[in-house]
Amino acid sequence: MKIERLRWWQIEDLLPIEKEVFGAEAWTAPMFWNELANGHHYLVATDDNGAILGYAGLAVGKGEAWINNIAVRRESQRRGVGRALLERLLDEARRHQVRQVLLEVAAENAPAQKLYATYGFEVIGVRRGYYQPSNTDALVMQMEL
Repeated sequence: MKIERLRWWQIEDLLPIEKEVFGAEAWTAPMFWNELANGHHYLVATDDNGAILGYAGLAVGKGEAWINNIAVRRESQRRGVGRALLERLLDEARRHQVRQVLLEVAAENAPAQKLYATYGFEVIGVRRGYYQPSNTDALVMQMEL
């Protein structure tokens, strides 16, 4: 597996993963374009043939960073791809010397919550009906660096 910066020409290739993982709440290509245009840090994990296994994004602000998304192709889940992407995002946050990293995760996504907890993330709040159109609650999780 290789992890590198997301390039604009890879956006179309990650959209099927976005749809597979997030369904009706999937981001669109313009949303990813906007993330890159705003200088957010996005990574892709690829296999030996260059196929995208997963991707992740981080927005860095004053004193804090937000993990915007982490998604891994279903058949590549539970193989360390998400963990590797998360570690690289946390490295980037440390590089910017932020004090805390935050994220939102679906309240029903226990595997992701467990992963985040192993890195020291704790639930600090709930956003009721955050994910639309499903009206799913999001847990806000935070870790101190």
